[in-house]
Amino acid sequence: QVQLQESGGALVQPGGSLRLSCAASGSIYSIDAMAWYRGKQRELVAAIASDGSTNYGVSVKGRFTVSRDNAENTVYLQMNSLKLEDSGIYYCNAQIKNRRYDLYSDFWGQGTQVTVSS
Repeated sequence: QVQLQESGGALVQPGGSLRLSCAASGSIYSIDAMAWYRGKQRELVAAIASDGSTNYGVSVKGRFTVSRDNAENTVYLQMNSLKLEDSGIYYCNAQIKNRRYDLYSDFWGQGTQVTVSS
């Protein structure tokens, strides 16, 4: 089994910063892409491939930075210049292979709440 555990969500004022973390644990052979999504509609916030290439949602470009620590199976989301509309539940996603000859499967965390409010 694989678990993704997010942390770092909080209440922050507009213009503030937060750093989210998501650690993958369990039966992991390798991890391909890791990503952050927001809300029930699962809007893509940011994604990072295994080679480090990144992709961002239009609304967060220039303000958010996604990174990963492959040794720790962890993905981070540095959020700066936060706006009211950034509020929501942020979900971590990872494409994980449990064993060498398995296919990659999608795994999701439970989500962490980010509230931007004055």
